[in-house]
Amino acid sequence: MPQTDVVFYQENRNDVPVLDWLKELRRSDQRAYESCVAAIARLAEFGHELRRPLADILRDGIYELRIRKGRVNLRILYFFHGRNLAILGHALTKEDEVPKADIERAIRRKRAFEADPVGHCYLEEEKK
Repeated sequence: MPQTDVVFYQENRNDVPVLDWLKELRRSDQRAYESCVAAIARLAEFGHELRRPLADILRDGIYELRIRKGRVNLRILYFFHGRNLAILGHALTKEDEVPKADIERAIRRKRAFEADPVGHCYLEEEKK
């Protein structure tokens, strides 16, 4: 099974929602951050084959990475573009089910990415 490339969705030049969320999580809860990074690594390893309890499909091509730390449920919403590319589009902390507004936001980002993959794919700038 080929490796899945995992990239961050970029809204505009300064807004990379999941990366920003992860940076804040790292500051507030290092262990939860590490669990999220491990889940993203599993997504890269297994891609479309990743299943519950770590991943699940929500609807309209939007999937969720499911991370639980104590009583806190962390979710990273993602979608696939082609066979071996997963795009991390949205992240949240939740208590119950993923709110409809969050799923709708992920769907809008999926459509924007499909219309302009290059413009919405975060590429880390080379360090000078």
